[in-house]
Formats: sequence, structure tokens, C-alpha cells
Amino acid sequence: MPSCPVVVPKAASAWPSDKPEQVVSRDFCREKRLLTPRHFKAVFDSPSGKAPGKNVLLLARENDLNHPRLGLVIGKKSVKLSVERNRLKRLIRDSFRLNQELLGGLDIVVVARKGLGDLHNPELHEQFGKLWKRLARQRPAPEPQTEPGVSDSPHA
Repeated sequence: MPSCPVVVPKAASAWPSDKPEQVVSRDFCREKRLLTPRHFKAVFDSPSGKAPGKNVLLLARENDLNHPRLGLVIGKKSVKLSVERNRLKRLIRDSFRLNQELLGGLDIVVVARKGLGDLHNPELHEQFGKLWKRLARQRPAPEPQTEPGVSDSPHA
């Protein structure tokens, strides 16, 4: 199965570096989507993080991957017109794509509520930018990796 391409930027200086720096790919390929009902159910059943917003709820759960995945629940009951549902999906995916470095290994489900389709594009981008940051702050800090038997103390 082909994986998402990794963006490797060119060196900023004239000096060649030992290793090319790898950056998180900013695409939205298949690997970054919640695809099966099982994936959605896992997030709904035991979310480790929640971020309520105006007319929207974000639920998140740690995954064992090194990249976030996104699932969208935008029902006809919440947003009547398919044009509006599709616009919301495009905007949410774009916002996720631009902010995915913050989110690490999270599975995220976005649940739309009534009135979300009434918001304008700039309002939606601003709101989702804040919600991604809020979710990122809720994540537990990664524990520092140290080798066994090696002390950080200079006096050891």
C-alpha cells in the first residue's frame, strides 16, 4: 500500500547537510482519514480529549500511529443543504491539513451541530484553528527518552 509522500525541503544554506530534514506531509491522503465504522466507534466510545466549539464538537483519542487521522460526521439533520455540507467538509479538511503537525498521533472525529453551516469561511477557519490548538494542549506530554544506566547529572 503506498504511503503519503513526505516533503523534503531543500537546504536553506549553501552548505550541504548530512541528512535531509523530514517534514510532516501536508496532504490529506487515505492514511490520514478514519475510514471504517470501527475507527469511529473507538473514538466515540472512549475519547481522551474533547473540544466543544460553536455548533461543533471534536472528539479525540490517541492512536498508535505517528500522524493524526480525521473523521467527519456532518448529517443532513444538522446541515440541510448538500452544498453546505460539502463546503464544511472541504474547509474542515483544509484546516486539518494545515494544522496536523500540532496533533501528533490522534484520531479525531468532528461532529457538526445545527447552525455550523450558517458560519462564513473565515469564521470557520478561525474556529477550527482554535479547536485544533485546544486538542493539542490536552494531549499528555511525551516522556523524555533516556538510555538505561545513563544519568543526566554531570556529577554522576
